[in-house]
Amino acid sequence: MSRRSPHSVIELDAAEARRLRARSHLLGGSDLAPAAVVARAGAMQGQDLSAVLRAIALRSTPATTIDDVRVAFDSGEIVRGWPMRGTLFALTPDDLAGFASVTGPRLQTTLRARRAFLGLTDRDFELAREVAIAALDERPHSRAELYERWHDAGVPDGSGFDYHFTSTLAISGVLMLGRFDGRDQLVERARSTTEEESAFLLRMARAYFAARGPATLDDFAWWTKLPKGVVRPAVAALDDLDTVVVDGREYRYLDDGVRGLDVPEEVLVPSFDEWILGYQDRSLVASADVMREIATVNGIFRAARVVDGVVVGRA
Repeated sequence: MSRRSPHSVIELDAAEARRLRARSHLLGGSDLAPAAVVARAGAMQGQDLSAVLRAIALRSTPATTIDDVRVAFDSGEIVRGWPMRGTLFALTPDDLAGFASVTGPRLQTTLRARRAFLGLTDRDFELAREVAIAALDERPHSRAELYERWHDAGVPDGSGFDYHFTSTLAISGVLMLGRFDGRDQLVERARSTTEEESAFLLRMARAYFAARGPATLDDFAWWTKLPKGVVRPAVAALDDLDTVVVDGREYRYLDDGVRGLDVPEEVLVPSFDEWILGYQDRSLVASADVMREIATVNGIFRAARVVDGVVVGRA
């Protein structure tokens, strides 16, 4: 059984740590609506749209359906964007604006090499930006409609160009993917933020450890793709963050008071789920052999079967 010291240090064995992490993840469901699940997590990996809809439903109130999650998108409570690592996530529009402010400039620097490889110039992106803002200030557009507006205005058209323009403009805080039009999401104008970087990082640190703890500082830095020196002050400022020691290794855990439902012995998590993708080090819940079965060489993370907190294979 765990035991707490006077200095808020919790000693756990690996099985206890996995059970605690499963409760943080709400793998048994909760009393939260889909938008609250996403807000609590900060952001949820979302490049596979159908998978992230299932991941949100899994953690919401019992009997929540995929259609219920879509309603939260249609109401504007949840959107998708490219806040970190050049990868799509589901998150609230305000949190997407915060990420665009904090991680966007750093991501733009890394994207310059891709821009040069594609033969695109700063002027090409400025034109794409101007056209996108004008179009989206009128109304949401399907991606096909936005691409047509770009091509008509003389924005370069080539293999991968439209996606690169879309993701880059999302990273810079211009656009996001919002309400549904059939199976696809419409491109909408993104929000802006006046939140200070330190305040935003403090909120994201709280969200990360509440929804994924026990986890490490390295895990959080990897998740945000920010230097540890940038995120460390936010983690240090969380005065209700406990230290969890598992087999001599220190993790961090935050009890935010959200009580998930009992976690079943066996849970099927969808592809790209935060149970796996939320951490740099996945050794607490999955062996190297199982990870080779779950993850492909081209970066696809398959749906997984989790038994007592351990990933045992593909779902």
